[in-house]
Amino acid sequence: MKKLIIIIICVLSFSSCNDDILDIPAKDRIAEDIVWTDANLIRAYHTELYNCIPHGFRIHMQSKATDEAYCSVSWDIGIIQAGSLTPDNVTSVSNTHWTGGGNLYYWDTGYQYVRKINIFLEKMEGDIQLEHKERLIAEAKFLRAYTYFMLIHRFGGVPIVTESFGMDDDITFSRSSFDDCVEFIEQDLTEAIKDLPEKYAASDSQFGRATKDACKALRSRMYLYAASPLFNPSNDRQKWQKAADAAEDLLDSDYALFPDYAKLFNQPSGAANSELIFARTFSTTNFHQAPMHNLGRRYGAYGGWWASNGPSQNLVDDYDMINGEPPFIYVNGEKTINPASGYDPQDPYKDRDPRLYESIIFDGSTYHGDLHEMWVSTDENTWGYDSYKQSGDNPRSNYIMKKFMPDEGVDLSWQETYTNPWIIFRYAEIYLNYAEAMFELGDEATCREYISRVRERVGMPAIPNTVTGEELRNRIYNERRIEFVFEEHRFWDVRRWKIAMEIENRPIYGMDIYKDVDTGEKSYEPVLLNEREFLEEMYLLPIATDEIRKTSLEQNQGYR
Repeated sequence: MKKLIIIIICVLSFSSCNDDILDIPAKDRIAEDIVWTDANLIRAYHTELYNCIPHGFRIHMQSKATDEAYCSVSWDIGIIQAGSLTPDNVTSVSNTHWTGGGNLYYWDTGYQYVRKINIFLEKMEGDIQLEHKERLIAEAKFLRAYTYFMLIHRFGGVPIVTESFGMDDDITFSRSSFDDCVEFIEQDLTEAIKDLPEKYAASDSQFGRATKDACKALRSRMYLYAASPLFNPSNDRQKWQKAADAAEDLLDSDYALFPDYAKLFNQPSGAANSELIFARTFSTTNFHQAPMHNLGRRYGAYGGWWASNGPSQNLVDDYDMINGEPPFIYVNGEKTINPASGYDPQDPYKDRDPRLYESIIFDGSTYHGDLHEMWVSTDENTWGYDSYKQSGDNPRSNYIMKKFMPDEGVDLSWQETYTNPWIIFRYAEIYLNYAEAMFELGDEATCREYISRVRERVGMPAIPNTVTGEELRNRIYNERRIEFVFEEHRFWDVRRWKIAMEIENRPIYGMDIYKDVDTGEKSYEPVLLNEREFLEEMYLLPIATDEIRKTSLEQNQGYR
């Protein structure tokens, strides 16, 4: 659409070359006048609004900014793990940056799309005749609600803007409270729901557009965040009740947990999937290349670029044993092996939660028919093909991301067009949102039930009735960590729970594996890869310095 508008602008400009140049109308006005007189251009404008929803298939995935992965760079997304985030450098983790920036800094994108959406809604108030006009308006309101949610859980309360402004308009913006923003989002969702279809099947060409259920899923996530300690310091129980009610609104729908955890993430867009509520879809002409960004050098890939998207030992350690016990526990703040787990530090990948095997490639894993070997010989003169010593594109952590990666029948190549969707909302999230809200409301039995439903999908034992109180809260936290790994939940979860001062200050570890090439015996030694620093002000992102200077908005507390 943008190319078409540019061509039209050029044609109109050339046709008037004999006129006084000062009489030529502004180019943006020419484009705007054309758009709103052509139904096809209006639809193209509206479709482009969906780009307000970023996907996570980037060079720098958000996992690099959390304890899910090792980040080898000190610049770009590396400023998060290094604790050097400031208003002056925060735009380097913008979702518009060429590496993707982990989709972290969203301010510029957010308000660009708020303006575009407001323009669309203003134009629809006129006498434009358009098929499905009410539905398109409802979709735009959903997108504005989604955009504002992306803003508030990053920055707290932000300016609420409901109309478009021109460059010459004299307007002063101020930040609304977080709760006022939540109320505004709720209003948009309420208005949108009444004119949207309930859902689209994944095979429907309309899948990926807003639906009633997408609105409900956004509402569920929003109210869960709003009830959490970061945004609810007084622990107002009414906010937890809203979170429970919002999740419950989807519990009786006809979604179901997809039976195969691995295939849930690597099927092409359009494949039947009972769990998907809302997703960013792709096609062979609009595709992504996530596998080639995240796999090791064996496949000509870049291992997360700079070999820095390798899953961390921190993450691997948090996968339960198959008997349901965590392999490690903390005693007086020190991490130690849980004697009830059966964990063997010299056979660390044996008998673990099956989601480990579906999400991470480790030493001894077989993927695409290839045995992965991350070991180094005890005399250091020989090493496995997939060791970081073999290639700098093999992750130093000695783990490779497997989640989202292609099934056996799909080629691994830069020429391949990968179309598996980036999932925004899925049914398992609704279960775990409900479990968390019910726990905070004191209903531990229901909490255990819905965590256990998610675990049952992969054959993990139910949470025992003896798990209560803080132990149960920790099970909630860890279940989200494992179930949603690499899906852009972890960064926000540890912040909204107000546990980031502990979690985000823990160093990042990998695993060094040594093999006696004569006997074949291996030994395993965790290796320190990154020290990290998290400061109190980092619970929220700063607003970029240039934006503060332009708008005189109040900066988030603690940043200068």
